Amino acid sequence: MILSFFHPFYVSVTEINHNAKSKSIEISTKIFFDDLETDLEKEYKVRIDILKPTDKAQLDKYLADYIKKNLTVKIDGKTYTASYIGYEIQGEAAWCYLEIPKIAKFSIIEITNSILYHLRKEQINMLNVTVGGKRQSTKLSFPDRKVVMKF
Repeated sequence: MILSFFHPFYVSVTEINHNAKSKSIEISTKIFFDDLETDLEKEYKVRIDILKPTDKAQLDKYLADYIKKNLTVKIDGKTYTASYIGYEIQGEAAWCYLEIPKIAKFSIIEITNSILYHLRKEQINMLNVTVGGKRQSTKLSFPDRKVVMKF
């Protein structure tokens, strides 16, 4: 049985938090899992079932690669590759978790987010970044994919 959900809007939410105690940047991205499955299938030319994967390790590889291609973080001018931690399903969304270790402090973060841009031109990617208790938020609507925030 294939589950299909209709949602009238196309949005992802990415939360980026600088954890001063662990000196890391914690990233969580919430994406409607039906759209994510569709985009993964287009990208990797394989059938994807996020709810009941036949090979969870392979799915994690696809997710890690997809997010690496579509969500990049530059800190004080240097590009970092986030380590993929895993994902979980909550309702109609997949939460994907990543981390960039060894970031004690910074003042400028540049985020490029093109998640699901290959799928729909109506896609909106919300970004919430928290550093030192200060939160900045913005939205990127297709085709905009880059934002710079100063803390």
